[in-house]
Amino acid sequence: MQVQLTNRQQHILWATVRHYIATAEPVGSKALIEEYDLGVSSATIRNVMGVLEKSGLLFQPHTSAGRVPSDSGYRIYVDQLITPSEALAKEVEQALQKRLHWEDWSLEALLHGAAQILASLSGCISLITMPQTNTALLRHLQLMQIETGRIMLIVVTDNYETHSRLMDLSPTREETKLDPEVIDRELQIVSNFLNSHLRGRSLLELATLDWSELDQEFQRYGEFLKTSVAELARKTVAPTATQIMVRGVGEVLRQPEFSQVQQVQTIIHLLEEEQDQLWRLIFEQPEVEDQSKPRVNVRIGAENPLEPIRTCTLISSTYRRGSVPVGSVGVLGPTRLDYESAIAVVAAAADYLSEAFS
Repeated sequence: MQVQLTNRQQHILWATVRHYIATAEPVGSKALIEEYDLGVSSATIRNVMGVLEKSGLLFQPHTSAGRVPSDSGYRIYVDQLITPSEALAKEVEQALQKRLHWEDWSLEALLHGAAQILASLSGCISLITMPQTNTALLRHLQLMQIETGRIMLIVVTDNYETHSRLMDLSPTREETKLDPEVIDRELQIVSNFLNSHLRGRSLLELATLDWSELDQEFQRYGEFLKTSVAELARKTVAPTATQIMVRGVGEVLRQPEFSQVQQVQTIIHLLEEEQDQLWRLIFEQPEVEDQSKPRVNVRIGAENPLEPIRTCTLISSTYRRGSVPVGSVGVLGPTRLDYESAIAVVAAAADYLSEAFS
């Protein structure tokens, strides 16, 4: 969301969100004057809060009440006004290293322990998925010309499953003059080149491979290969839902946002009976330019597609084996949560599990 705020508006929005997170009470100008050194009068604060309300960043639950952050207000707060706590990230890393011993523990015990620490330090419901077990490796790759301008990519995995994809090469005007036998020879050379470089890699890794290393003489096939192999790899080894470790439910559901029994029941039902829907939400991360670097994804309120958690915030990231995402780490809580801490906790836990699995 792109909203241009002045420095004063940013400062007052930041203070309003901080105060509401701490108190769960609508925020008025008097509270901000008493708690924060804003350097302006109460009347100025009221005027700015009115502007923020008209912009959809704050709202009044009652006409006589103070203001409360909207989902859009929280989004601006997260994207522009805070920095995740480095101190807490180090605390999480130290707690995980001190209390977890991945060299000696079983996989399940490790993830259970990490989920408990994550819930304790974040004050949220922690969610950690079991890792993917699909580790299909490339055994052989072959490029074949089916007809002029049409190429088939064939991939054989280490368990001897065969997958293929057909695509137009879209040659340039000069390349249309090439003899089909020349194309066949080039395809064989490219196939040999790729097999020597890619054999033994997981198909998930191929989906995020940097193809810039391809020799310049083979660049005419570069875009075709990048698109074809990535799509084939994603479809062939599409991640499958696995068990989610859940901790910290009791503490979070005592928050005032969860005072309605019906709301609590729908969240519990989602966590216990519909984990496959929740799994897809926390494992499937947005596309980023550098796929080797996991990012923390923050979904606030109505940004969540699942109805039971549309009044919650879900913060998640993936943990990896090398550059391949194999599982996810997340926390779920009310939109009124300590974002600096929660984001830092999730990032630190994902980093720790990635190190353990690598």
